[in-house]
Amino acid sequence: MALRNTEYRITFSSKSGRFYYYFAKDDTGWYQMTSEGNRHKATAEQVLNHILPALAQVKAGVKVSVEYVPGLSGPDSGH
Repeated sequence: MALRNTEYRITFSSKSGRFYYYFAKDDTGWYQMTSEGNRHKATAEQVLNHILPALAQVKAGVKVSVEYVPGLSGPDSGH
């Protein structure tokens, strides 16, 4: 099975709701795309800065999960 970084959805959950991040690559590099369609350039360090506090439970009430979504390809996939 060939796994790609662009086939994962990262979900942050808290009392205020759920937030989804999709990571994809285009000609200019890596970016994150929220479920609202907002795009932001992202480095691996920036991704970790979002994920690690939730995994370490430093931010109370924030949970993170990662789901493998085969065929997920970023902006052209409708996400």
